[in-house]
Order: sequence, then structure tokens, then C-alpha cells
Amino acid sequence: MHVIRRLLFVLLALAGCVALTLPAAQATPTVNLDDATARKLDEALAARAGAGGVSKGELAEVVSRQFLGTPYVANMLVGSANQPEQLVIDFRGLDCFTYLDYVAALSKSSDRAQFVQNVVQQRYVDGQIDFAHRKHFFTDWAQTSPVNAKDITAALSPNAVTVDKALNAKGDGSAYLPGLPVVQRGITYIPSRYVDQNLVGQLRNGDFIGAYTDLPGLDVTHTGLFAMTASGPVFRNASSLAANNKVVDSPFFDYVNSVPGIVVLRAE
Repeated sequence: MHVIRRLLFVLLALAGCVALTLPAAQATPTVNLDDATARKLDEALAARAGAGGVSKGELAEVVSRQFLGTPYVANMLVGSANQPEQLVIDFRGLDCFTYLDYVAALSKSSDRAQFVQNVVQQRYVDGQIDFAHRKHFFTDWAQTSPVNAKDITAALSPNAVTVDKALNAKGDGSAYLPGLPVVQRGITYIPSRYVDQNLVGQLRNGDFIGAYTDLPGLDVTHTGLFAMTASGPVFRNASSLAANNKVVDSPFFDYVNSVPGIVVLRAE
């Protein structure tokens, strides 16, 4: 699945919704949470509270665990160059990037209102809820304000490679996301053959992992996070593979060996 956010919308259920509004000073619209999302949000917030005073990465690992088994659903967000952006929060189905949005926001939140506020800061440049300000690319998290994470890829390996990319520009010159500009950016990744036990020893629970792509116009094609489990290191992700079609723990080395390389971000 391409990590650029899909342009179609999965409608929120109208029945049994919980209206959640932030203080007026935040200028954030009301968010309707369906019952399943509201329940899962409270469970995740409770898990976060129960984790105690651990690092942001550890908190991300704890809350990400709460979504294991959640169905993979594409096209979860609303907005395009021709359609007004809407703030969507829906846990009934996740794609790989909305999953990370929610995990990152939850790891910094102690209640519902704070979570919504953090989703806005996680998903949008300068917290402006519109399509042009949505962080469409994985590396936007480290390159746009507010900075959500630090790109630590180069620091992890002397074998890291930097490639100049024209993000949003397909090979034929058309745009992945019509109406948005092309962004010139150097993308640093570690080729898969250099991702070994020594490198994994430098990763922390909750580090965000992007699957680098050689395709023009994209930085990564899939995202997830790193977690060390009793079964070994895993790539926790909302997987669109037919064999999964849900949030799963994939053996880390197996996944890395199936892609050209990885980009690693760490929560600030």
C-alpha cells in the first residue's frame, strides 16, 4: 500500500456516536466517535496510563499493541484538492499511516480531548486541518512543523544511502496527489542487506519504520513500528496482504528482506 494517504472516504457511522469538542481556543471541529472507536480509545488510554513513566517509544509500543487484529481498511481519510478536508478518527479500520497517526497521538495523550488535539498536530502541518496541510509522506513527520519525530536513519548505519526525490511526482510527470506541489527532498535509507542484529540492537520499541521504495515520487510504500517481543523483533503494521488484512506483528527480518531498505524515525 502506498503510504500517501488515500483520497476516498469511509463514512463514520451516524448511530451511537459520541460528540467530542475541544475548547474553543483550539478552533478544532467536533469529532463524532462511533461506539467502537470510543470504547477502543478509552481502552488504549487506560493502557497508556497503566504503563507508568516509561519513554515515548515504550508508550507507543504499549498503545500499538491494543490495535493488534484491527481490520485493514484503505481510504479512511476525507479530503482532496476538490473536497474539503474533514478530521476523521475511526478505529474500526486502519491503513498503515492512520495506524501510526493514532499510535503516536495516543502515546502523548491522557484523555480524549488531548488525543484529538494530538491527532491534529500529528496529521497536519501547523495543525491546520486542510488537505494541503496534511502530512502525506512518512518523512513529513521529520521535515514539517510541528516535527513529530527525528530521522535517525543515517546515525544507525555507515551504509545508509541518501537519494534525492521529487515527492509527489510520478515517473510519467503526473502527480500522485493532484493539486499538491512537488517537494524536493533527500531520502536517507538503509539497504536491507545491511539491516543485521547489530543494527536491530540500536532500535528501540516504538521506533517508526518506513519501507523505502525505488519508485519515483515516493519515500516509502509502507509503514509500521518496531517492537521487541518474546518471539523476537517484529514489524508491527496494518497489513494489506491478503494473508493478514489486519494489524499484525510480522517477523522483522522477514519483512525487511522483502523491501529495498528502511527509513527509521524516532519520536521526539
